[in-house]
Amino acid sequence: MPGMVLFGRRWAIASDDLVFPGFFELFLRVLWWIGILTLYLLHRGKLGCAGTICNPGPRKSMSKLLYIRLALFLPEMVWASLGAIWISDGVECDRTVVNGIIATVTVSWIIIASTVVTIIIVFDPLGGKMAPYSSAGPSHLDSHESSQFLSGLKTAAASVWETRIKVLCCCIGRDDHTRVAFSSTAELFSTYFSDTDLVPSDIAAGLALLHQQQDNVGNNWEPDEAISYSPGPAPEADLGAELENCHHFMQFAAAAYGWPLYIYRNPLTGLCKIGVAEAGQRNMIWSVVISSTVYELPFLVALDHRKESVVVAVRGTMSLHDILTDLSAESETLSLECEVQDCSAHKGISQAARYVYQRLINDGILSQAFSIAPEYQLVIVGHSLGAGAAALLAIMLRNSYPQVRCYAFSPPRGLLSKSLHEYSKNFIVSLVLGKDVIPRLSVTNLEDLKRRILRVIAHCNKPKYKILLHGCWYELFGGDPDNFPTELEGGNQEDLTQPLLAEQSLLAHGSPAYSFSSDSPLESPAKYPPLYPPGRIIHLQEEGTSGRFCHCSAAKYSAKWSHESEFGKILIGPKMLTDHMPDILMRALDRVVSDGAACTSCPARGSAVDAGYWMPFQDNGLAPLLFRLLRLPDGLNLRCPSGGAGSYKR
Repeated sequence: MPGMVLFGRRWAIASDDLVFPGFFELFLRVLWWIGILTLYLLHRGKLGCAGTICNPGPRKSMSKLLYIRLALFLPEMVWASLGAIWISDGVECDRTVVNGIIATVTVSWIIIASTVVTIIIVFDPLGGKMAPYSSAGPSHLDSHESSQFLSGLKTAAASVWETRIKVLCCCIGRDDHTRVAFSSTAELFSTYFSDTDLVPSDIAAGLALLHQQQDNVGNNWEPDEAISYSPGPAPEADLGAELENCHHFMQFAAAAYGWPLYIYRNPLTGLCKIGVAEAGQRNMIWSVVISSTVYELPFLVALDHRKESVVVAVRGTMSLHDILTDLSAESETLSLECEVQDCSAHKGISQAARYVYQRLINDGILSQAFSIAPEYQLVIVGHSLGAGAAALLAIMLRNSYPQVRCYAFSPPRGLLSKSLHEYSKNFIVSLVLGKDVIPRLSVTNLEDLKRRILRVIAHCNKPKYKILLHGCWYELFGGDPDNFPTELEGGNQEDLTQPLLAEQSLLAHGSPAYSFSSDSPLESPAKYPPLYPPGRIIHLQEEGTSGRFCHCSAAKYSAKWSHESEFGKILIGPKMLTDHMPDILMRALDRVVSDGAACTSCPARGSAVDAGYWMPFQDNGLAPLLFRLLRLPDGLNLRCPSGGAGSYKR
């Protein structure tokens, strides 16, 4: 073969002479990999995964290794590009060889793309501001400098979070309410995250440890003053009546979600049933526009003849607008005509309740409803965000309708001031299922959760990868939480690779908000004072365990009156989110009533509710669906504010 021509000149080697050099290089690389693997197995305790979360000393060389790895990233990109060009030229070789090279090039580009995406995700826009102080720690800053630094950091963090939220919510409008919500949400996130030096995987590891610790101590933090219905007949009778009312009115709260919840509960047949119902009743259904703005929640008004009530049902969270309403968590003072000193409440939810109030009063919806049934009682219901808005709406309407009642299903904890919480016990009943996180969610509880995460990871003697692997196994399959101890209880520290750093090392430069020397409650920022759930609280708890994630249809539940302090800490567990779902809550209520745990005269599942519906402005052709959701009989009259009416028959 002639010599190869490279760089414009002939070389004394032919193209078929590269076989033996290739085999020799492959042999050397195999030996190299074997040597690297042997060194890792012999010295893995001193390499990448060693140390603990807050003891990075054994991993101090990782930055240098990453610099080297990034330097090798460029030739990998060149090599992958050459492979792509070679494939595009259509070189004629054996098909198996071509397929193998195509697979290799494809995998190379997947790795490159994954690396780029990872770099974008882990990039911290505030990293340049924090880097000069990270190595020195908070000790070199005096109190004035620390305060100035934290103030500047929070301002920059608020700007970064606002930009992120605008990108995530790019599909929604830019009206004044939305801009205010963006600013409020960014302020909340910057306040919560800017004073800690934690990465997302640290938080995940802390949550895993907290769940195991929580199961290990058996929820010993539950207060002794919790109220139970069991000691006397009067609380039990009251509990039974309220459970029956909750079982009845929960159907209205679920109906406020409309067709999405119906299809979610009936994934195989729901869409077909909705289509059949609408096709047969198209001439009777009026159409109105659902509000789709921040601080504005859809709702329905119904005449419930069985309970002789005018029912207002407020919808819960179902859109980005609703999420922004949830996250506008500052406290604002309400203008109420009642003798309560502190009338502060959650800003976003109070704005939503004020919107519903204005529609009900200014548009004359309630007056028209009571003109038809003047002897009926006003009942306001809602689930999740809708429960919080319903509770505040009931407080606003209390002066005009003294007999108003409210049933709040899974309401957020951070809703009312202490004074309003006590005031609302006279006419509001809240229902909470299991370990539902929303009734335990407030800024104060989130600060407490952050402190607990800092404490548990600072006192753990395991590397992060072991915590995460064990945590995933524990969440999926369970196990004994006692076999993964931490040093939180002052146990033996001989297993530590190095002495633990101070817990303050996990804070961003000595945040003054934390004191690890005691378990005293954290002081909330001025914008976020402690807020409480509405009314008296019924707590449904599953007896035994029916599964770590799923809710078995045969599960049994117990009910009791609970004190608000029982929901003063966020509980970590697989069901902390599923317990909040409205269909799960309805199933639990059905089970409690059918078992006769609290009352023996409740209607069986599937009984009809004799109700006529008043749908002022968000039916959108879904009246037949509401009949299905509320299990209504045939022939009931539908009325609309314009005076039109019709009957629905299945």
